[in-house]
Amino acid sequence: MKINGTPYRTIWPSANDAEVVIIDQTKLPHRFETVTIGTVEDAARAILTMQVRGAPLIGATAAFGLALALRADASDQALADAIALLARQRPTAINLRWALEEVRVTVAPLPIDARAATAWAKAKAIADDDVETCRRIGENGLALIRAIAEAKAPGEPINILTHCNAGWLACVDWGTATSPIYQAHDAGIAVHVWVDETRPRNQGAALTAFELKSHGVPHTLIVDNAGGHLMQHGKVDMCIVGTDRVAANGDVANKIGTYLKALAAHDTSVPFYVALPYSTIDWTLASGRDIPIEERGADEVLNMYGQHADGCVASVAITAPGTAAANPAFDVTPARLVTGLITERGVAPATRNGLLSLYPERRETAA
Repeated sequence: MKINGTPYRTIWPSANDAEVVIIDQTKLPHRFETVTIGTVEDAARAILTMQVRGAPLIGATAAFGLALALRADASDQALADAIALLARQRPTAINLRWALEEVRVTVAPLPIDARAATAWAKAKAIADDDVETCRRIGENGLALIRAIAEAKAPGEPINILTHCNAGWLACVDWGTATSPIYQAHDAGIAVHVWVDETRPRNQGAALTAFELKSHGVPHTLIVDNAGGHLMQHGKVDMCIVGTDRVAANGDVANKIGTYLKALAAHDTSVPFYVALPYSTIDWTLASGRDIPIEERGADEVLNMYGQHADGCVASVAITAPGTAAANPAFDVTPARLVTGLITERGVAPATRNGLLSLYPERRETAA
C-alpha cells in the first residue's frame, strides 16, 4: 500500500539481506520513521513495545528475528532459547507461535551450518505468503461489499465500521479487514469507513485513519462508543474487523471493545464480519474461553500520546495521580454474534463446521 504515493510493506529485508527494516508504528501518525532490526533481541523488543503489531505482522517479525538469532548461533539450544524469547512477548496473537513453529520445523532437521540461510529464506516466504493471503481475503470480502452496493442507489456509499487496526500496518501488506475495503475502493465502488479510535492505544485513530487517508479512502474517525448509535440510525451497512486468534468453534479474540460492537451489530441486524488468514486459527482450542488475554500496563490507560501545537509529540496524564487502571488488551466475541469469517479460501459461518468446510485437512486435528 502507499504512503505519500510510495508503495511500502511494513517489514522488508535490507538491501544486503543482513538485517530487516520495519516501520516504527509507535511514531505514527505524526512521524514516519523506520527502524533496523539486526538481532533477535531487537525483534523481541519491537514486538513487545508495539513498534510492530497486528497478528500477521508479529508473526513475520518473529520469523525474521529467529533467523537473525540463528546467524549468531544455530545450535539446538540457541534455537530453543530464541523461540522462547520471541514467543513470550505477546500471548494472545497465535500467529507469533505459528510463525516460530514454521521456521523451527523447517530448520531443525538441517545441519547447523545450513540453518541460518534456510531460516532467512523461510521468513521471506512467510512475509510473501501473508501478502498473497491478505490479497485473497480482500477478493472474498469484496464480493460481500459489491453485493451491498448493488442493493443501494447508484453512487451511494457503503458505510463500513471497523475497530482497531486490521489494515496493512497490521500485516505485511493489504491488511485483513481493510483488504476488501481497499479492493472495493480501487474497483470504483463508493465506500466510507467509520474508524473507531480504539482506546487505550488509539490504533484506529493513529493507524487505520492514517493508512486510509494515505490511500485516499473516505473515512470518519469516531469515538469507540459511537458505533452503536450509528448502527441504530442506519448509518452502518456492515462491520468488518480483524482478529488475533480464532478458536476451532469460531469464537474470535480481537482488540478490546470488539465484543461490544458485535452486540450492537446483532441488536440492529448489521452484518458483522471477521477477516482473518489461516494462520490466525487456533485449531487446538475448542472455544474462545481458552484464549489467553494479554494484560498490558496501566500507563496505556492513564496516559495518552499526542502532538502539541509546536509539533512536539508527548504523553499527557488524563487521570488524577494514584488512579488504578486495568488494561485487558483483547476480548472474545462469541461465534453466535459473527455473521461470517472472511478468509483467503472464502467466507464461512463462524462455526466448527464452517471452518472445516474451508480447511477440511484439519478435520482430524481440530479441537
